[in-house]
Amino acid sequence: MPLRAWERAGGRGSGQGDGTGPAFGDQRGPAAIGPRAAGGRGGVRSGGQGVRGGTGRRVITLQRTIAATRAWACLDCGKCTGVCPVSRHDGRFSPRRTVADALLGKNALVSQRLWACLTCGRCSPVCPANVHYTTLVRDLRIEAHAVGERGPCTHGDVIHGWMRMMAVGRSTGLTTREWVQDRLGWLDDGLRTSLSSDTLFFVGCAPYYDVLFRDSLGIEGVQVPRASVRLLNHLGIEPVVLPDEVCCGHDLLWEGDVATFRRLAERNAALIRETGVRRVVTGCAECARTLRVDYPQFVGPLGVEVLHLAELIADCKLQIADCTLQRVTYHDPCRLGRHLGVYDPPRRALEAAGYQVVEMAHSGPTAVCCGTSGWTDCGAANKGIQVARLREAVATGAEVLVTACPKCQIHLKCALADKEVGAEIGIAVRDLGTMVAAQINEQ
Repeated sequence: MPLRAWERAGGRGSGQGDGTGPAFGDQRGPAAIGPRAAGGRGGVRSGGQGVRGGTGRRVITLQRTIAATRAWACLDCGKCTGVCPVSRHDGRFSPRRTVADALLGKNALVSQRLWACLTCGRCSPVCPANVHYTTLVRDLRIEAHAVGERGPCTHGDVIHGWMRMMAVGRSTGLTTREWVQDRLGWLDDGLRTSLSSDTLFFVGCAPYYDVLFRDSLGIEGVQVPRASVRLLNHLGIEPVVLPDEVCCGHDLLWEGDVATFRRLAERNAALIRETGVRRVVTGCAECARTLRVDYPQFVGPLGVEVLHLAELIADCKLQIADCTLQRVTYHDPCRLGRHLGVYDPPRRALEAAGYQVVEMAHSGPTAVCCGTSGWTDCGAANKGIQVARLREAVATGAEVLVTACPKCQIHLKCALADKEVGAEIGIAVRDLGTMVAAQINEQ
């Protein structure tokens, strides 16, 4: 296989990233952000009072965040702004301005800039001062949420709402049937699972998205876990699938609601540990990042290997059906690429399934975000990012844009749903697992 651009630059993107590399800095756990913001006791709980002036405890916590993320070292050089996808479409936004707000105590917790950031990690690798900008934004949001500030949530906040419902669970007095969707209802008769496997398949929230996006975008979220289990079965693996699994909590953590994130994480962690599995596989880039990086930091080690499906199937010998070679281009999800360092496995998986992979102008470590993160903020700049990314995909001559993140698929298909955009850009957007599973020869 020819070396890709980032391999020639010296890094093979083998998929061994653990979320602590230069792509997005030192991801510290709750010790770095203070006990109150991390979900513990203490600190001010009143609405927005003191946000602009700050209390003594809040000032101390902000200073800890600045120190832990090296925000104090910012050179104000603007290199982050030069590569930031939001800055390219909204001249009012700049990562260094958020850093300046934090350093100067200038309304850092109420600034719209705090919520406009995609936390994609594109800025950190080019920072000469090694400022961990993505971590800074996350921790500032945690502080902001603790004093009653929240960013603009999409879809009427219904998605974050059902995540919070999963976190409160039986404490509401509702029965399991009343407050939780059937977590195993998506399993077809032909899919094989087990109660004693050494591999657990973490479903994530993909099946829930059918409720919102099946009719409007043609999204069938259940196809992601179905394809994933089908591929695992093809490799001789009958995974454990948890009937009581809840959302991984990714979106709530990055929105700043760390207390609810912790409740979700603690529940999932306990369920995973009880199974005794040695490996957890998921088809969602954000679930992979959260389970691999954030769970150990916030609720302790899981004691298992966490893999995205692409990492598992990349080097396996798949029995594929005879097919006409189809040109596809791969969109790197930020959480799987820059956050975890997983670049090559998805491409190898597609090639193993018989597809010809062609690269966009920005791919690997320089790949552009899908435009929206965590269902927070989706305005003109976000749509501009999505349309620009789709145009890059079309320029490759590929028939299909493939991604390894269900949310990337939703956001990019949402942009295509615009009549003018859809008329200009004729390309399908598909999930990686479903694309590979479609090539499997079951005979």
